Amino acid sequence: MEKITRRSFVNKFGLGVGASVVMTTLPSFLTETEKTHKPYTGKKLNIALCGLGNYASLLAEGLQVSEYCQLTGIVTGTPSKATTWKKKYNIPEKNIYNYENFDAIAKNKDIDLVYVVTPNALHKEFTVRAAKAGKHVIVEKPMAITVEDCEEMIKVCNENNVQLAMGYRLHYEPNHLEVKRLGQEKVLGQVRYIETGLGYSTYDIRDINKPVDLNVRNEWRLTKKWAGGGPLINLGVYCIQISRYVLGEEPIAVTAQFGNVNNKNRFSEVEENITWQMEFPSGAVANCSSSYGFGIDRFYAAADEGFFEMSPAVSYGPFVGKRSDGKPFNFPVINQQQTQMDEICKVILANQKLPNHITGEEGIKDVRIINAIYKAAETGKKVSLK
Repeated sequence: MEKITRRSFVNKFGLGVGASVVMTTLPSFLTETEKTHKPYTGKKLNIALCGLGNYASLLAEGLQVSEYCQLTGIVTGTPSKATTWKKKYNIPEKNIYNYENFDAIAKNKDIDLVYVVTPNALHKEFTVRAAKAGKHVIVEKPMAITVEDCEEMIKVCNENNVQLAMGYRLHYEPNHLEVKRLGQEKVLGQVRYIETGLGYSTYDIRDINKPVDLNVRNEWRLTKKWAGGGPLINLGVYCIQISRYVLGEEPIAVTAQFGNVNNKNRFSEVEENITWQMEFPSGAVANCSSSYGFGIDRFYAAADEGFFEMSPAVSYGPFVGKRSDGKPFNFPVINQQQTQMDEICKVILANQKLPNHITGEEGIKDVRIINAIYKAAETGKKVSLK
């Protein structure tokens, strides 16, 4: 049996590299549409990646083909990574920081924005430090571990007159823009039921009794201190997101159940599997699941006059969609990281305010829901979000 890690999961499902801009015929999260795309030749926003794990590598590749931004700096606590990245991306020594001297970035005019890709527990610290250094911030999901941390991040960014964006790449992905349209415009009638899940196997079943050192840096997702939880907080956020934007509603209550722990060595601090239900004001219900023990990547919406679905759905794609009425569900494969960063940076370069769907105001909503789901699973009771 092949051992599937997060890296192999990413490689397996891949990233489509193609059109740099989302199809503009779709109603979308984007603030503007363009009938034709003209290559951008103006000033680019200079980005420093903070935290050089697996996903930072995908962001770096996206930055190599971005139009409105470019990779000019890095922040890492691992000297060997600094050496490798410096050579690979031709990064000047003066633009390389570690976690101790990071605050000196305030004096560096070659860096305009810091993209925080650290373990979850460090999102607040580096967002706050970057904002105080006068740098705009993009922070990966989840925004932080607690609502209080999210509130402080928003407050400090506002106080320092910098913009705070969330790394919601799927807000700019054509298939997701389409399911949002189908749901919110009630193309097939009112959506009554949603089923969605994201998970992948993180261990070989033959190694189920193998000891696990949770102090190893690359196992931070298995520790409560650094991750804040297991697959719910790291993967389930995508299921929460798609349910919310397909319905255009906020959940009013949640129930949840922790699944069986098959590998007790790996999952001594965080859940291995979790299932939860969200109730919405329209009466719609979303049944969601997330796992580090098995693979799942699907979305299904049942409406009054039919259904629409995707599988793969909320990972990295390429996404495959289907409608019950047989109408086409074929959209271009895009570089999700490039498109997300370009659309965010385009707004910042124009000195405009980012739309709420991609800011901390959106991120804090997900954290509130995640924490309510954990509370529901721990207590066995329905938790109200009103």
